[in-house]
Amino acid sequence: MTDNRIELPRPETITAAYGVAADPAFGAVAPPLYLSSTYEFAGFDEPRVYDYGRAGNPTRNLLADALAKLEGGAGAIITSSGMSALDLLVSRQRPDDLILAPHDCYGGTMRLLKARADRGHCSVRFVDQSDIAAYAAALEEFPALVLIETPSNPLMRVVDIAALATKARTVGAKIAVDNTFLSPAIQRPIALGADYVVHSTTKYLNGHSDVIGGAVVAADPAEVGELRQWANVVGSAGAPFDSWLTLRGMRTLFARMERQQINAMAIAHYLERHPVVAKVHYPGLSSHPGHAIASRQQRGFGAMLSFELAGGVSAVRQFIASVRFFTLAESLGGVESLVAHPATMTHADMGVEARAAAGISDSLLRLSVGLEAEQDLLAGLAEGLAACRD
Repeated sequence: MTDNRIELPRPETITAAYGVAADPAFGAVAPPLYLSSTYEFAGFDEPRVYDYGRAGNPTRNLLADALAKLEGGAGAIITSSGMSALDLLVSRQRPDDLILAPHDCYGGTMRLLKARADRGHCSVRFVDQSDIAAYAAALEEFPALVLIETPSNPLMRVVDIAALATKARTVGAKIAVDNTFLSPAIQRPIALGADYVVHSTTKYLNGHSDVIGGAVVAADPAEVGELRQWANVVGSAGAPFDSWLTLRGMRTLFARMERQQINAMAIAHYLERHPVVAKVHYPGLSSHPGHAIASRQQRGFGAMLSFELAGGVSAVRQFIASVRFFTLAESLGGVESLVAHPATMTHADMGVEARAAAGISDSLLRLSVGLEAEQDLLAGLAEGLAACRD
């Protein structure tokens, strides 16, 4: 018997070729950019596929389709930022709905959730999702949405998506996973039981630090329609040019991630052996508490890591003043290497008590490892660390 099934392209092929040579007008190989904000009706009461840019745009939809295929979802909604993508889910909750979030989530995520809760839009509870008993107790409150962030920002903690999703489903909760740190090149949460995947496309998907954007991928086709309608209602759609740039950046996602992971692993091993480094947080290290889970649910370990200096804040100042090839800046996922101090930068709004509860110390530094030569990055770190001993 002949097997006539058509196999879907592999993810690497989707990133490199989705939408290529699909222009019906001129046969352009690169997908065209549609900047129009409005579209002509075919006639009275005869709208075409697109009528107004907030509701739909060919360039934005091309990016959405590509990302949905990469994540294994039914569809995606492209938004103006990663925070607007998260808020697309959060703002749909009702006042009596509970959101269960990680106690050590990204500072901007915590700020958004607290702000929504303070205004009575929903309730929020922060819990250590690696603590089985604490998570089980939180589920007894019947949350409507469980937000998972793995690896966490900035401590790179790893939780078992499939296990958390299975437990959450017993109480009827939906599961959303922030996949920004790894991208679908390394982790596909929907295959592990997630209902939604959230991205700051600003980071690895675009990869060039020149776009602000976000996305929500949904597993259920009905949810895709509802989210798309809600995005139109609240006006959170991403811009066409940003979508075009992000799609262009995604073409090299797998190649970038492969090289950046190699650099990150070399750096993690180097830092782990260095005398002025108190602790390294990188799931690729066998010493990492989440190494086994990461090995099982990921295709690699990513290019984000953090470490703590033994000398405290004074050592942090010396390191930042002396390190080379790592730019002091927020954000991550670009081709260039960055260093951030979470306590005064990305997680400053959390406050001292929340940072302490999450384990984010003043001596913690976060690295986004880029595509520079491995030897240069190691040499640049060596200079920064040498200054910590002076």
